[in-house]
Amino acid sequence: MTLLTRQMGELGYTEGANLSVLYRSAEGDPARLAALAVELVQAKPDVLVAGWGTLAPKALKAATDSLPIVFSTVGDPVGAGLVQSLARPGGNLTGLSGQSTDFKSKQLQLLMMIVPGQKRVGVLMNPDTPYTALALKELKAAADQIGVRLDILEMRKREDLTAVHLEALAAAGAASLFILEDPLTAALKGTIVAEATRLRLPMMTGLNDFAYAGALMTYGPTLSRRYQQTARYVDRILKGAKPGDLPVEQPTSFQLVVNQKSAKAIGVVVPQSVLAIADEIIE
Repeated sequence: MTLLTRQMGELGYTEGANLSVLYRSAEGDPARLAALAVELVQAKPDVLVAGWGTLAPKALKAATDSLPIVFSTVGDPVGAGLVQSLARPGGNLTGLSGQSTDFKSKQLQLLMMIVPGQKRVGVLMNPDTPYTALALKELKAAADQIGVRLDILEMRKREDLTAVHLEALAAAGAASLFILEDPLTAALKGTIVAEATRLRLPMMTGLNDFAYAGALMTYGPTLSRRYQQTARYVDRILKGAKPGDLPVEQPTSFQLVVNQKSAKAIGVVVPQSVLAIADEIIE
C-alpha cells in the first residue's frame, strides 16, 4: 500500500490532507477476506482497491455492487467473473490484468537457459486461486512443446507446504522449481526460498519479491508500473469516471531479476546470455 500512496502522491494526493487510506490485510489467509471486505465496505470509501490476486477483488465484489473497485492485478478477470470484458468491464470493477500470451512460456524459456537439458520441473501452486488454472494451462503448453514434464505440488493452506513435500519433488527428479504466484505462495516466500536453496533447486516465479528474498530468478510485470496504473485508475474514478467504462489494462512492461548470490549458494552458473538481458542483478 505504501507504493500505491507514493504513486497517488505523484498525482497530487497527500495522505492526511486530501487522501485517507484504510488498509486491511488477510496476511495470506483467504478465509479472512470476506469479513475484511465487509468491514471496508461499511467504512463507505470513495474507492476500494484490491491488492494483487483474484480472491481479494472477488470478496469485495461480493460485498458491494455499488462502490467502485480497482484491482491491482488479476490473472484472468473475465474468467473469474469480475468483468464482462477487458474492453468494457461493466459493473463496478476495473483494474489490471496479469494476462500475457507468452508470459509463462518466457519464464520457462529463461529457466531452461539456467538449467539446460532438464526434463522435469517442479511446480508449486494453489489450485484454489483462479489464476493458477490459466497459468498452468499456458505453462503445460510451453512445456509440452519442448518435452519437459511438470511435477505438480498443490498447496491450499500453509500447512500443505512442508520440507517433505519439496524433498519428494527433488527426489522424483525435478531439477528446478516453478512457482505459480498467488497471495498464499507470496506469503510463504521465505519458507519456499529457504527450502529450495537447501535442496539446490533453481527457482522461477513472476514476483520480484522472491528474488529479493533469495530466489534465483524472477520475471514478471514491473511492480512500480503496476502501482502507477492502479493509482491512475483511482484518480480517474475520484474525478468522476465510472469503473465499468474504464478498460482493463494488460501488462506491457516486464522485469527480469537475477540473484547471483543465490546462484552461488546453489552451485548454478548463470549464463552471460541471461545476465545480459537482466533488468537487475543482485550480487
